Amino acid sequence: MNKLLIVMSFTLSLFLLTGCAPEVGSKEWCAQMKEKSKGDWTANEATDFTKNCIF
Repeated sequence: MNKLLIVMSFTLSLFLLTGCAPEVGSKEWCAQMKEKSKGDWTANEATDFTKNCIF
């Protein structure tokens, strides 16, 4: 029972933290990407940044 409670708490915490990420292409997302090291960008992030934040 105790393990189940720990797993459920962890899952809920992870779900709540994930929900706070800005929508791709929004001003907040573009600002977040500008602060992130370009070496840490994925190919999809680079493509989305180019489409939404530059053009």
